[in-house]
Amino acid sequence: MKYLLGETSAEERKLVQEWLFADPANHAYFDELRKVWDTSLRLAAASTVDENKAWQRFQQRVQKGSTGLHIPEPVAAPVKQRQFAWKNIAAAVVVLMGLATGAYWLYNNREAEAQPVIAETTGDTLTERLPDGSMVMLNKQSSITYPSAFKGDKRPVKLKGEAFFEVTPDREKPFVISVNDIEVTVVGTSFNIKEQNGSTDVIVETGIVRVTRKGKTVELHPGEQLHAEGSDTFDKTTVTDNLHSYYRSRVFVCDETPLLKLVAALEEAYRVKIHFRNAEALKNQRINITLKNEPIERVMELVSATLNIEITKTDDGYVIED
Repeated sequence: MKYLLGETSAEERKLVQEWLFADPANHAYFDELRKVWDTSLRLAAASTVDENKAWQRFQQRVQKGSTGLHIPEPVAAPVKQRQFAWKNIAAAVVVLMGLATGAYWLYNNREAEAQPVIAETTGDTLTERLPDGSMVMLNKQSSITYPSAFKGDKRPVKLKGEAFFEVTPDREKPFVISVNDIEVTVVGTSFNIKEQNGSTDVIVETGIVRVTRKGKTVELHPGEQLHAEGSDTFDKTTVTDNLHSYYRSRVFVCDETPLLKLVAALEEAYRVKIHFRNAEALKNQRINITLKNEPIERVMELVSATLNIEITKTDDGYVIED
């Protein structure tokens, strides 16, 4: 319940997500609990009942005997305690009625089933299981929209930001992701998609991915990536690093990677500014390094030592100088 309320600590949130990954049955149970919870909140928000007046009317009927019930006088219980007990009973009835109504709404209201599901993140990552069992890990400041049930001849998803997908195989019903002006179609595979400032990058880890844009289709295999930008750019290249997975693994892997590309990943991951000062030539300098969940201060020390360059800490980040 703390997780549903957004009140968990980072450690508690991690435990819940590990539990969700451990068994599909766990995630199915959680999904049903979340649906009932959300439904109860909507029902409560829509209620126009004045609880205080309703309670007063109930007390009056009890005192006049209009309920048809014989309510014996308590032997030694004070009036306040009796009222408190009745309020507890009434509250329990209200809760049970709300849950029952929510369950009825859940399983019988088809219009509600048609409503899209939106999962989004702000300052942390999020793991989401889709109706077909596919898993999605959203990076910070990202969101996906998908139907509560995949019907028809495809499994449509809309993405904003960045996410890693592990798609459950189903050749009869392709998985289709809409992002910017392209469509990414897969049957069962794992891959990363990132959209930022109008550009889109697709990196394939396993399986085959088809990327379509304005009638043109490119097929990607493991270790390949595609970059789409502007109106015409549609480039397919080989993956030379593992920077795209940092938000899943907390590890930065560079293999002859341009320093500028590593700097961009570090800025995004650590929310810092890293400037090049009189060091244009250093932007394309290649670096081989693996950084495993280190503090940003330690990361910059390692980069400086590896390339034998000067990196200075400033008020808003770091400066790289030749």
